[in-house]
Amino acid sequence: MSLRDRVISTSVESSADPVELLSLKNPVHFLALGFGSGLAPKAPGTFGTLAALPLVWLLIQPGLWFYLCLTLIACLAGAWICGHAARDMGVHDHAAIVWDEVAGMLLTMFAVPLNWSTLLVGFVLFRLLDILKPWPISYLDKHVHGGVGIMADDILAGILACVGMHLLLEMGWLT
Repeated sequence: MSLRDRVISTSVESSADPVELLSLKNPVHFLALGFGSGLAPKAPGTFGTLAALPLVWLLIQPGLWFYLCLTLIACLAGAWICGHAARDMGVHDHAAIVWDEVAGMLLTMFAVPLNWSTLLVGFVLFRLLDILKPWPISYLDKHVHGGVGIMADDILAGILACVGMHLLLEMGWLT
C-alpha cells in the first residue's frame, strides 16, 4: 500500500485531525506548516503570513537579487512542498498548509523599503487579497489543483499586493 493510500485510508477510518499525519521533524512538513505557524488553532493563514515577516527582513539583508532568487525558489518549490504535505494529509489545501502565505508575503514586499509601516500595510493588503479572493485570484483558487493550485492564488495575491504597495509608495501615501 502506498503512502498516499495509507494516508487516505487513515483519514477515512479515523476522525483524527489530518495534521497529526505530519511531523515538524520532516523538513517538507516543517516548511509546509510555515515553520509551525500553520498549527495555530485559529487563523493559521494569518499566522503563516506573520511567520514570513522575519524571513522578509532576513532575506533582504544580502540585497535585492538574493531576495528575488530566494522568493522565486520559495514559489516554485512551494508547489511541490504544499502538494507533498497535502498528499500526506489526504486533504487538498488544508488550512494548516501555509507555505503559500509565506511565499505570497515575500512577493508582496519585493523591492519595498522595509519599515514598520510598509510591513504593516503589506501584511494587511496581502491578507485582504488572500481572504477576499477577488477575481482573478478566486478563479485560480477554484480551477487550479494540486500543489500548484495551493500556491497559485497566494502568488497572484502577493503580486497584486506588491503592485498595490508600489502604487502607494509612488503616490507618496506610504513611506
